[in-house]
Amino acid sequence: MPVPPPILTKNAYAYEELRRRILTGEIKEGSVLSQSKLAQEIGVSTTPLREALRRLAAEGLVELKSHSDARVAALTADEARDLYLIRENLDPLAAGLAAESRTPSDIDDIQAALAQLVPLRDASDLAAMTAHRDFHRAIYTASHNPLLTGILEGLWDKADRYRQVGLRGQEESEKDRLRVQEEHHQIAEAVISGDAARARDIMHRHIVGSLGRRAITVLSTD
Repeated sequence: MPVPPPILTKNAYAYEELRRRILTGEIKEGSVLSQSKLAQEIGVSTTPLREALRRLAAEGLVELKSHSDARVAALTADEARDLYLIRENLDPLAAGLAAESRTPSDIDDIQAALAQLVPLRDASDLAAMTAHRDFHRAIYTASHNPLLTGILEGLWDKADRYRQVGLRGQEESEKDRLRVQEEHHQIAEAVISGDAARARDIMHRHIVGSLGRRAITVLSTD
């Protein structure tokens, strides 16, 4: 039985463990979640587990039907399309604002996040996906627009599930991985140099070629 790490409260541990299982696909979409069974597996009581489920429901990863009935939210082509349309418009906006508003501290954060990036090769590689999120978060934060940052951050976990659909559904070539890596470097360079138009343009190109967009095609043909 897993033992909660001492640095986390039981509530936080239950949340992080359930989130990990959902984002890596260990718990499949549409799965009914037995609270008593999960609590036993994770090594916590049902109270922190219920709190974790409430947090995950607020993030759109879990659907709560009643006090005891919960299931992992389904993935659909319509939702993938909605997420893509939001990111196609808001990510370039955030990148442009970041180029206009970044501070020396923001630049340090962007460079540090860029250095940690590795190509996304496996849908279960949560560390690589976290590094990807950290880079985009550094760009969002540098926009100094809390409302915009909150919207994009709030969608990230849900979008990660569709990135995994894109990874599993179509094999990504080495050429694609190199393209994504180069786009990340170009976005960082444009933001750091203060070139707002270029930052918006590259970010838009990045989203158009993203795994989230690929997921639309995969789910539409299922």
